[in-house]
Amino acid sequence: MEYKNKLYCMDNLELMKQLPDQCINLIYCDILYNTGKSFDDYDDNLGTPQEAMVWYEPRLLEMKRILKDTGSIYLQCDYRLVHYLKVKMDEIFGFDNFRNDIIWKRDSVGKGAKKSSKQWSRELDNILFYSKSNNIIFHQQYKTNSELGHTQLKEFRYADPDGRKFKIVTLGDYSQDSIEAIRKQNLIYKTSTGKEYKKYYLDEFKLAVGSLWDDIPNLSHGKNPENIGYDTQKPKKLLERIIKASSNEGDLVADFFCGSGTTCVVAKELGRDYLGCDINPKAIDITYERLYNNFEVS
Repeated sequence: MEYKNKLYCMDNLELMKQLPDQCINLIYCDILYNTGKSFDDYDDNLGTPQEAMVWYEPRLLEMKRILKDTGSIYLQCDYRLVHYLKVKMDEIFGFDNFRNDIIWKRDSVGKGAKKSSKQWSRELDNILFYSKSNNIIFHQQYKTNSELGHTQLKEFRYADPDGRKFKIVTLGDYSQDSIEAIRKQNLIYKTSTGKEYKKYYLDEFKLAVGSLWDDIPNLSHGKNPENIGYDTQKPKKLLERIIKASSNEGDLVADFFCGSGTTCVVAKELGRDYLGCDINPKAIDITYERLYNNFEVS
């Protein structure tokens, strides 16, 4: 069965049963949230949370089987199922293979009807991150200077004569030998009172991305050219972060709830192979069109 760079319109459980063991490097799924609603593009009603877990369990077992030992799985959901799903994932993948519960702030607080709601607004999604083993592919992601917040940027208030900005930090426990080595690199800043600090330049500063992702707005913000009008479409930047962190070029990235196809498109753009599946023909048509307009696909 040739499954790389392919799209399938079928029940994802039936597809996964046909895949060989340990063939996928990374799985990302924006799963059914079980809202109980019927959208234009799909039906999102799995019954009670317990009934939803009965539906999910065989699919999660297959995902574990087809995932490589170095692979990772990211499941996106919200408050409706996250607690039930985490317990089930702990059972199947193992509690020790839980890596993180990433919180994506997808929307603004107090926006629209939320301003008059009689409860705290809901603007967060959960992305449960699990691995198959301790030997996983992971590349730490960093924010660029343009993505730093005002508070961080404000710290870089000093500048060399050539305009290169830096912040200063105390020398702390540096030994005298270390301080002299830093001095030779011209990384010591001396105040008017003679106190010395170490320089950290803005163009070399790297801030690691944590588990609160509040820097990727949802596609409902303004007139985003990415938006193709598909319910629950996710921004490409969200998938870029996950795919860059948990796969290498040439790896196979699978999405078994592919919807509008963002996972497949981003995987292809980043030099990965993709496997997309959705039971909705419209989703597969849209995904194929997005791939066809950007790449040569069969």
